Amino acid sequence: MNLLLDSFWRAVAYCLHPRVIVLSLLPLVVMVLLALGLYHLFWEGAVHRVYLWLDSSALLATVWGWLQDSGFGGLKTVVAPLLIVLVLTPAVVFLALLLVALLMMPSLVALVAQRRFPELERKKGGPFLLGLAWSLGSLLLAVLAMIVSLPLWLVPPLVLVLPPLIWGWLTYRVMAFDALAEHASAGERRELMRRHRPWLLGIGVATGYLGAAPSVVWASGWMFAVAFFVLIPVAIWIYTLVFAFASLWFAHYALAALAAMRAEPLPPAAPAVAAPPAPLRLPDEPNAQP
Repeated sequence: MNLLLDSFWRAVAYCLHPRVIVLSLLPLVVMVLLALGLYHLFWEGAVHRVYLWLDSSALLATVWGWLQDSGFGGLKTVVAPLLIVLVLTPAVVFLALLLVALLMMPSLVALVAQRRFPELERKKGGPFLLGLAWSLGSLLLAVLAMIVSLPLWLVPPLVLVLPPLIWGWLTYRVMAFDALAEHASAGERRELMRRHRPWLLGIGVATGYLGAAPSVVWASGWMFAVAFFVLIPVAIWIYTLVFAFASLWFAHYALAALAAMRAEPLPPAAPAVAAPPAPLRLPDEPNAQP
């Protein structure tokens, strides 16, 4: 418990570090650059195709006629660009978050190791391909668990427990591996995750509940279209900050636990058992003379 609370407040304090703040704002920069690139390359053609689709629909033609009679004929010029923005925004946000997630965890682990554990030996027990396979396998298991447990979501208490528990397990599996990939050997990683599994799972579940906060802002963004362009960037920033906090919490906990495990005294070696002496061989007696 002491290690859990110590790593928690250290993660909170590290969220104020300039590097962490810059990394939390990086998705917004990536999203703006992607949006500008897509606008420059595809905007006019995409808007034109959406206009053609809107004009070719008989059902929508009735709607446009009704809006024209009601004095809202100019709304048609707004619908096509808005549809494109609504469709492309999730893809742009996902790519931005994916790029930052790939860069953020190693950078934050390096920050914690540099400031708190500069002498901790790097045994590099988690190469990139192994980490990728571990993450994909854990993600597949989590998705299967979500699908299997869907009928239980109809029970009101369980819908508040099962999804955070499943995603907390996924967070624990992926982030604990990434936090130890550079410094622990494969054997040390397995032993540490075995010893501290309940606490690491608790960190994953806690950060899973924190990760639900941006979803409220996302929902507000879709519901209140007027504030869409303000609420969605806020949601992205909150999500990235939660991801940074989770990474720091796992990094502080895992590296401190690894350092403590290495500092444990080695078990006394079993006393060597001396081999029994070889039997003496007497020289053969000379043959008796007749």
